[in-house]
Amino acid sequence: MNPDLRQMRAFLTVAQLGSFTRAASFLNLSQPALTVQIRNLEEALGVRLFDRNTRSVSLTRMGRELVPALERILRDIDAVVAEARDVAAQRHGIVRLAVLPSFASGVLPEIIAQFRETNPKISFVIHDVIASGVIAQVREEQVDLGLTGGRIVDPDFEVLHTTQDHMHVVYPVGHSFGDMERVDVEALTRHPLILMHPATSVRAVVDAAFLAAGRLPIVAAEATYMSTAVGMVRAGLGAAILPGSAMEVRAEQTLRSRPVDDRRFTREISMIRKAERTLPPASESFARNLIQALQTT
Repeated sequence: MNPDLRQMRAFLTVAQLGSFTRAASFLNLSQPALTVQIRNLEEALGVRLFDRNTRSVSLTRMGRELVPALERILRDIDAVVAEARDVAAQRHGIVRLAVLPSFASGVLPEIIAQFRETNPKISFVIHDVIASGVIAQVREEQVDLGLTGGRIVDPDFEVLHTTQDHMHVVYPVGHSFGDMERVDVEALTRHPLILMHPATSVRAVVDAAFLAAGRLPIVAAEATYMSTAVGMVRAGLGAAILPGSAMEVRAEQTLRSRPVDDRRFTREISMIRKAERTLPPASESFARNLIQALQTT
């Protein structure tokens, strides 16, 4: 038989109060019940913990040596229990996310800031990676939630929400795109373009749109990061096709952007979790807030 927490607490209470009668009253136990717990603990440990007579109770040498060790064990257990209760009540916790870079630098910071107004002790770990990286990290359970591009049909994942992200063309002030009534696929094919890396979900949408239209783009350069693509546009190397969710679309004062007038230049955004896995309370709560925010953006 192994010692249990009730036996340890009973032993420490008797040791601190120096009386079975006072300890039983403090623990709201009958004295015989307390005596049984102490006896069971002694049997489990194979040692005598108290010397008793009709007038007094005193710790044996082994009992005195056990007091600090058991106090430390119970203190650690109480701390773990308190932390678990705080996590369950969403007073503490860590939300781990893998998110497309366009969302990580665009709408996500504001959503997190609003969430932390009412949950100030919840922290975040953000991995801003391309779509394949989001999928891999959610699959391997490195993160709780993922925000990725493209339709998800893999049974390993549960799709919590989907939304649409339309592509914009980003160009310098004075570019002919600014004078056009509409920028469609025909207009795009007449100008050099900065496209994202072929492994990104943005590039998959753009390539599919041009293919469906039976046209080929003039590729001036490719970039992995949207900030790099914007820098190339600023340098006059071409216009970039970036998602409307990207902060870079709105941040540059010397550049302009407008939606591509073609529904094919739209990517589906999926918020996912690993199927049949329980989310930590903080992540569950943030997921609800993120869905609400995505519905209004």
